[in-house]
Amino acid sequence: MTRRATPEADAQRAIVQALRIALPRDAIVHHAVNEIAAGDRRGRIRQSILVGMGVHAGFSDLIVLSGGRVLFLEVKSQTGRLRKSQEVFRDTVLAQGFGWALVRSVDDALGALADQGFTSRVRSPARRVAP
Repeated sequence: MTRRATPEADAQRAIVQALRIALPRDAIVHHAVNEIAAGDRRGRIRQSILVGMGVHAGFSDLIVLSGGRVLFLEVKSQTGRLRKSQEVFRDTVLAQGFGWALVRSVDDALGALADQGFTSRVRSPARRVAP
C-alpha cells in the first residue's frame, strides 16, 4: 500500500519489517539518515552539520549486521535510479569486500540476504538470473 505518494519510503518500511522477521533476533537493521529533504536555508545548514558529523555521500539506506556479515541495501522505487554518489559508494564498499544490493521489494531484500550467505529464519524466493 502506498502512503503519501512515497513509494520508496513505503518499500523501505516493508523491507525493514520483513528483515526483522527473517533475520535472527540479534541482527541489526539500521537506517542511515543521509540527507535533509528541505532545500531552504535551514535545511542546507542542517545538511552541512550532518556532513561535518560524518554523513557520507551516497551511503546506502539500510545496513544489515548479522552473524559477522555486513550488507548495505540501497532501496529504490520500481523506476528509481542510483545517483553518481551512490554508484561511487557501491563500488567502494564492494572493493572492500562488503555486500551491497539494490533492492526494490521485500523479495529483492530477502534474495540479497540469501545471495550474501546470511542466516535467515525464512526461505527466500527463487532468484531470477539476468540473461
